[in-house]
Amino acid sequence: MSLNTAPVHDHLLEVAPAQVSLEQAAAIATEHFGLHGAAQRLAGERDLNFKISAADGVTRLLKLSHPLEDPQVVDFQNGVLLHVQRTDPELPVQRVYPALDGSYQFAVEVDGQRMLARLMSFVEGLPLHQVAERSLALRQNLGDALARLDRAMQDFSHPASGHELLWDMKHASRLRRLLPHIDHGKKRALVERFLDNFEEQALPHLTKLRAQVIHNDLNPHNVIVDAHHPERILNILDFGDMVYAPLVNDLAVAAAYQLGGIDDPLAPASELIVAYHRRNPLLPDEQTILVDLIATRLVMTLCITAWRASLHPENCDYILRNSQHAWQSLQGLANLSRHQAQAQIIKACQEEPHA
Repeated sequence: MSLNTAPVHDHLLEVAPAQVSLEQAAAIATEHFGLHGAAQRLAGERDLNFKISAADGVTRLLKLSHPLEDPQVVDFQNGVLLHVQRTDPELPVQRVYPALDGSYQFAVEVDGQRMLARLMSFVEGLPLHQVAERSLALRQNLGDALARLDRAMQDFSHPASGHELLWDMKHASRLRRLLPHIDHGKKRALVERFLDNFEEQALPHLTKLRAQVIHNDLNPHNVIVDAHHPERILNILDFGDMVYAPLVNDLAVAAAYQLGGIDDPLAPASELIVAYHRRNPLLPDEQTILVDLIATRLVMTLCITAWRASLHPENCDYILRNSQHAWQSLQGLANLSRHQAQAQIIKACQEEPHA
């Protein structure tokens, strides 16, 4: 099945970020935030990220937006972070700090490149993707934290919340133009199978579901845990893919990164789903299409990262960091019938009492 849908042109993913040296980043931190310290470059998809380690022990993240980024979208991200901090101050999410003039974003120009600068929190710990053995407690805590985050954001609105984003699952049908970047054969056939399934089973229902601002990218690279007690969530990062979308999409994204082996791929993801459902109950229609959306997120990961790696081979290790797991997970889901997968999720939700 193929829909006649125009592709999303996400120029922020097509065009490489600006070039800024460590010395230039440190100078921005000093001049605008009064933060004196060394800069260290960190990975990122669209923005430039620098860890600033000050002499007084304070560590922050300096974020320089992509030159093509819409200032309204940056303001949207800042607004959400400030709103969540007021609504659920104990929730372990990234913080945004004002500059010396009180602004939360401002334009800087480096070697003719104009971009927006922001200062964010930096929490030391272990990225979740480096945790070899993920426990039941970790997945439960992650599901609960996401449910709290969604509840904190449910009444937030902003003019830029409806911006078009390639990573927005509503636009998954548009990924067919990227299929040439997937190896022809079994892999492409698997991707096409689940794209067809999305269009037939999930897409017709999306406009009828609850919608709000969602994080939209709770992957293991965006979660920091305690190195000694990895079940403890220390920080949820990267609000750059936020969008107004069906609420269940947020859970589908997170669950897609918690799938298990071929024999029972949904077992570990169900532990996260149940914890989410306990805090923020899923409606029956959301439970019914959740597995379709989980598979769709995996398809998006494979299509978008394969395309972007071809555009930016110098950054392909970072871009393709989730691809191997996505292939394994999609193959695991392919071994289940849709009815089996639906029934497993619905049963888990029905057996879980709400908080």
